[in-house]
Amino acid sequence: MTYKETYQLWLNEPTLLKEEKEKLLNLDEKEKEEAFFQDLSFGTGGIRGILGLGPNRINKYTIQRVTLGFVNYLKKHNKLNGVAISYDNRFGSYEFAYEAAKVLAYHGIRSFIFKKLRPTPMLSFLVRHFNASAGIMLTASHNPKEYNGFKAYNETGAQLTIEESNEVIEEISQIKSPFGIESTDNDHIHWIGDEIDKLYLDKVKNISIHKDPKAIKVVYSPLHGTGGTVIPKLLEDSGYEVLTVAEQMQVDPAFTHTKSSNPEDDIAYEKGIELAKKHQADVVFVTDPDADRLGLAYLSNGTYHILNGNQTGSMMLYYMLTEKKQPQGMVYTTVVTSHLIKKIAKSFKQAVGETLTGFKFIGEQAEKNQGKIPYIFGCEESYGSLVSDFVRDKDAVQAVYLLAEIVNTLHLRKQSIGTYLNEIYKKYGYYVEDTLSLTFKGIEGAKRMKQITEYVRHHGIDIQGFDVLKTTDYIGGITNDYDIYLPPSNVIKFESKDGFIIFRPSGTEPKLKIYYSVKGINLKVTSLKLKTYQE
Repeated sequence: MTYKETYQLWLNEPTLLKEEKEKLLNLDEKEKEEAFFQDLSFGTGGIRGILGLGPNRINKYTIQRVTLGFVNYLKKHNKLNGVAISYDNRFGSYEFAYEAAKVLAYHGIRSFIFKKLRPTPMLSFLVRHFNASAGIMLTASHNPKEYNGFKAYNETGAQLTIEESNEVIEEISQIKSPFGIESTDNDHIHWIGDEIDKLYLDKVKNISIHKDPKAIKVVYSPLHGTGGTVIPKLLEDSGYEVLTVAEQMQVDPAFTHTKSSNPEDDIAYEKGIELAKKHQADVVFVTDPDADRLGLAYLSNGTYHILNGNQTGSMMLYYMLTEKKQPQGMVYTTVVTSHLIKKIAKSFKQAVGETLTGFKFIGEQAEKNQGKIPYIFGCEESYGSLVSDFVRDKDAVQAVYLLAEIVNTLHLRKQSIGTYLNEIYKKYGYYVEDTLSLTFKGIEGAKRMKQITEYVRHHGIDIQGFDVLKTTDYIGGITNDYDIYLPPSNVIKFESKDGFIIFRPSGTEPKLKIYYSVKGINLKVTSLKLKTYQE
């Protein structure tokens, strides 16, 4: 069926509201093609896309269709012990969460849904707390305000495995129309208040290593998202002096007072650093809308320095291993994360489990190894980490708590984050990383991104000074150490004696990501080397 025919079907749909039909009539030809040329694809973690009408957009109808597919999967496997639901601050998130709960209710499946927005890690916690069969999180994570999404979780509180996702995809494909999907509001829908907050936060507090008096000032911003519901209280209850960015504490789907909701972007720290300068705060924390990613800026010699995800992950792991004797266990990382994580872990005789990009794979391995290999830590370069595996997805609430303790401990020892990182670099080598994201919009953009990836796959790279010693193409799947299977993925890794360059089309955004990691004798030389490779 052509996009024009699909568009006409939607336009003629009798259940569509008058204002919805008016929106359809106001679309130009390019907008029609983009919204109707395909169904939104259910990836390994769910669906994510631009808000709007059409099968290639996030709307009430696509959410109902995906939920019904998920319901049919759950019924097929007799997974009927309820579904936990949470949502972020985005346009439609609450409404979509409620629609999902009503579809579940019609089919006799209980839902446990937060009355107010809560972070992704709390959704994972809710699944495990109620021994639910599944979870649903309505979020587009750190994407721009035009996006929303539906993330699916299994009974362990981790995102669906690839095998589970494929089954859900098959069930969704059997639902030919997104219209007329039955739903109802009945007593199968259980609304959850703030009673879960204390249970979750008490678990977070258990990750603390030192119980020293708190001597630092902390600035925090949730960037209009879910982190504001629990993080300030967590820090204040623990004795920290907390300053919040007032305008960014507002739950706002338009993200009015931030230029970016992504901690990977320096502009996301702008207002936090402004507030920190006024009060000479020691550290600035920002979390993305669903509070699974954390960014940090620290004060040194009157200037605030922003760390990347590899640096925060390395620092957290080093602190955990040096400040407390840990059992011999497993540290989890991903193929695009700095090798510094591996070096730190191995120096403490910890096993290292490397997975594909995406915390779903780390959550899956943590579950697989439960009771066999102690979980020590997990992180990825994109500002996500998990300190304690009482949840099974990345958790910025835990990250804030541990990093605040690290900053406080260093402050009491007359040290700074800068000197602490330098201590790590001196011990393990100087690592510098960067990620280049190339955006490809629309149908033509997707074609171009595919062309570039295929060219690199078949011709390799020719970069002065970067002598390729090893090429790994993950397109066919490989098995790593500790029998960790990495399923087929569109990732190509080039390694030299002092680093790697990786090409990876994003699975959730129209972006081609190029990851650079370089090791050198000092930061200046290493940074220059990285710059040369990028030119």
